[in-house]
Parts: sequence; C-alpha cells; structure tokens
Amino acid sequence: MHAKDIMTRDVITVGPTITIKNLAMILIKNQISGVPVAGKNGKIIGVVSEADIVAKKGKDVRTIMSTNIISVTEETPVEEIAKLMTTHRIKRLPVMRGEDVVGIVSRADIVSAIALGKHVAIHTPVYDL
Repeated sequence: MHAKDIMTRDVITVGPTITIKNLAMILIKNQISGVPVAGKNGKIIGVVSEADIVAKKGKDVRTIMSTNIISVTEETPVEEIAKLMTTHRIKRLPVMRGEDVVGIVSRADIVSAIALGKHVAIHTPVYDL
C-alpha cells in the first residue's frame, strides 16, 4: 500500500500571512490538526500545526510555521511513511508530485486503513504513530 492509496486528496492550505486566530478557526472548522503553508506561487513553504500555535509566539503563520518540510511521493510505501512520522514525531506528511501538493497523509489515514482491513505492512507499532 502506498501514499496514493490512503491520502486525503482535498488538501487545505493556508498562506503565510494568515493570522494565528484565523488559522485556529480553519483547523477547528475542518477538524484537522495542521496544514501546509503555500507561498504566492502555490508552492509549499512550510507546515503549521496545533502544536505550533500552542508552543510558539507570533502574530501570523509565517512566524510559527515549520520550514523543514518532510514530504513523500504518491508511491511512498505506507511503512516508510509510518517510519518518517515516528522518527520525526510528526502527524502528517504532504504528498508531492514534483513541486505540487497532491495530497496529505495523516496518522489517522494510516489507522483508518488498518481499521478498514486494508493490508498495511508496517513494522512500526501503531501506538508509536
């Protein structure tokens, strides 16, 4: 199983100048815990999460986002995605096709695939995700 099999295709992104309050409202409204940050050209320049809101001080997304972007491709095996998530202690990974975001895989996507009986060959214990 690969990223393309479990990813969420309708990716919500935000711009770097959005306020922290508006970011929080977007996360709550969409019941998500983080989003990719897109620059003016639509390319991903960072990722921002609930943890960033809680742990960092700033007035807009640009000041709290993580710019060290770890991403995967559509063909990345789910096992590798799980390892990246546990190694880097992250909850979601953008799925890229070249420089374009085509999806996002979250820990919940992996757990849902397991719950639906899809064969997910992971050697990372689910409780470590």
